[in-house]
Amino acid sequence: MSICIIAEAGVNHNGSLELAKKMALAAKKAGADIVKFQTAIPELVISKFAEKAEYQKEQTGAQESQLDMCRRIHFGFDGHAELKRYCDEIGIEYLSTPFDLPSIDFLNTLGLSVWKIPSGEITNLPYLEKIAATKKPVILSTGMSTLSEIEDALSVLEEGGTEQITLLHCNTEYPTPFEDANLTAMYDLQEQFGLPVGYSDHTTGYEADIAAAALGACVIEKHFTLDRNMEGPDHKASLEPDELAAMVRAVRNVEKALGDGKKHVSPSEAKNKAIARKSIVAAKPIQKGEVFTEENITTKRPGDGVSPMRWHEVLGKTAKRDFAEDEKIEL
Repeated sequence: MSICIIAEAGVNHNGSLELAKKMALAAKKAGADIVKFQTAIPELVISKFAEKAEYQKEQTGAQESQLDMCRRIHFGFDGHAELKRYCDEIGIEYLSTPFDLPSIDFLNTLGLSVWKIPSGEITNLPYLEKIAATKKPVILSTGMSTLSEIEDALSVLEEGGTEQITLLHCNTEYPTPFEDANLTAMYDLQEQFGLPVGYSDHTTGYEADIAAAALGACVIEKHFTLDRNMEGPDHKASLEPDELAAMVRAVRNVEKALGDGKKHVSPSEAKNKAIARKSIVAAKPIQKGEVFTEENITTKRPGDGVSPMRWHEVLGKTAKRDFAEDEKIEL
């Protein structure tokens, strides 16, 4: 089973459907399996009293409210339906995270194969129950969460009918400091819950994603943008298209390098055995009938003769013919 790579477009389209389509195409060209967006009715998600997060203030200023910002960078259901059709046309799986109950209903009409639940909804009981009622597979991000909160969310999903759940380790800071990435927490999640585990990354660059692949992540999610210098809350913590493509290549190479977990001689190295290993050879000319000693035999490449592991077996035996210097010994 190959690692599923989700290119998280999120709201980096800044509310432009045309930009969202360009992002879908960029994700396809980069080799991602899925391009993911966000679907929301802002008024149902954010109260007029909600402040922006600090990283949002840094990227978009503190003048407008979080609600006004989200109104500006989201487009409606019709746009998402068109975007889904476009993704189908170009051959990349469309996915969108719902942030409110009507958005769940709408996205369910698009026939999504899986739900992606963001970290912020892990304690939203009505939301979790509605997702579970669809009985579709779920990818659950666990940023900002304790093990007990994750356990509670899993109970709601499983009791409601969700049979397949993948947990994503995540840190919900944009960008995440490397010292807070805590990648090996994936092992803790796997041990605690016995579920497939992946990684949703908010660090800069893609070193953490390569490491997550090496640690056994089955899903890797990474934010990307067409231009990191664009205005918006998430661009600075996102990869640009060429970086996304490089990340995908690196993850695929790591995936290949992990192998089957069994120690064996690979086809590519088998041909080098004789070249790299040694055989027992004559250290100097040896006459027929002469006894093999540590003075007249030695070990040298190639390794297609008598193995040096038989050294003590050879010592004391008698030469059955003459051997020139460097000639492989025969018994």
